[in-house]
Amino acid sequence: MALRKKISVFLFMGIGMIFLLETSAQIPLTSEKPAPPTTRILFLLDCSQSMNGYWDSDRKINIARKFLIHTIDSLEQLDHIQMALRVYGHQSPVPPQDCSDTRLEVPFAEGNAPKIRQKLRYLTPKGTTPIANSLAACGKDFPRCDNCRNVIILITDGIEACDGDPCAVSTDLQKKGIYLKPFIIGIGLDPSFTKTFECVGRYYNANEESSFKDVLGVVITEAINSTTAQVNLLDQDGNPSETNVNMTFYNYASGKVLHNYIHTFNNRGNPDTINLDPLIEYKLIIHTLPQVVVDKISLARGKHSIIAADVPQGVLKINNRGNRYLDLHVIVRKHNEMNTLNMQKINAEEKYLIGKYDLEIPVLPRIFVNGIDIKQSTTTNITLTSPGVITLLMSNPGFGSIYVERDKELEWIYNISSDLKHETIELQPGNYKIVFRPKYAKRSFYTTIKNISVRSGSSQSVKLF
Repeated sequence: MALRKKISVFLFMGIGMIFLLETSAQIPLTSEKPAPPTTRILFLLDCSQSMNGYWDSDRKINIARKFLIHTIDSLEQLDHIQMALRVYGHQSPVPPQDCSDTRLEVPFAEGNAPKIRQKLRYLTPKGTTPIANSLAACGKDFPRCDNCRNVIILITDGIEACDGDPCAVSTDLQKKGIYLKPFIIGIGLDPSFTKTFECVGRYYNANEESSFKDVLGVVITEAINSTTAQVNLLDQDGNPSETNVNMTFYNYASGKVLHNYIHTFNNRGNPDTINLDPLIEYKLIIHTLPQVVVDKISLARGKHSIIAADVPQGVLKINNRGNRYLDLHVIVRKHNEMNTLNMQKINAEEKYLIGKYDLEIPVLPRIFVNGIDIKQSTTTNITLTSPGVITLLMSNPGFGSIYVERDKELEWIYNISSDLKHETIELQPGNYKIVFRPKYAKRSFYTTIKNISVRSGSSQSVKLF
């Protein structure tokens, strides 16, 4: 973005002068393409007694078995996919009710599709429906992996039967980053059960056998595909003209950092397209000064999403006249706030959100500039007056201080070293009073007072004896 406007203002501050001039800024851009993650899909299958019931053309377990096997056949052909199978309600018949009846039948491994198919073929529904306990057990089914997406697909014809809380379990494990929000496919469930599962994950109800295949296909597509998005960094007119700033995407549930991108425009001058996981709810931090936060971002699955944030910016540059203060850093704060926003290096440019800022310039005496107005696409340039140099000469070390007179009162600015016979100090232009007593002079009568005037770029010696 070109910065075309300018500000020219003079500020007189007691003993110093500050000038505002015109400048410009440019920030370099870098990017890195991450390796594609492995999607690990854990099928959590209900094999409770009710799955023996008929549903349209066959028993529910047979219909689920058939379509799951077809799905396994397709997934094993894809790269970056791993699968596992956990089943509940298949070990202990009811009555009595066994709420611990859940088991990882086929763990994650490369090339394990034949084992999953074989296990599916011989499952027999027997027991109860411990959904909460099964979801909790799923948390241990995913081996540690630094570049994996952990997805659960729960297929059930019933609701929790063991007084557990599937919602609490699912939310807790999502916050820990163990798995993403689960998919739940209801087989012939009463529509009134929808709210029961909405807090657990993304719920899909297959009302009849013919829709189960379609629902399963939709879930698999959403589970394995990413979607595209762009971040529009808006100026004060609502145009996506801001760029060249770092953006951090967090998993909103777990707080884990997922992506860091430096925003850029593509070759057509539009915000660049990035790939994001549509299963994740995001928190986005845009690292402007100050930073901007966009919470709870949900992407439109299978569609291009636009994420907008208001980040109108201008540029502040703090210049130094002459060859002094080359390593100086200026404290920048939001107007009327005490927290330090930035330590801006002298002669450097920084972008800030439009608004008012206060500066604290750590020179002698310290300079405070309040209410600097940063405007859209405008560069505000503050130039610090070059100091003068004084060299204090003492016959013996002693105790003393340097003051500046403000409103007929002396304001302390510096303590003279008590171990030196001469000391060089940089002072902003102005009038000062030096008060000094030799260390070994035991009477206040021997206090020396010197009034000096300092000019920009000047150098002088001051005798304190």
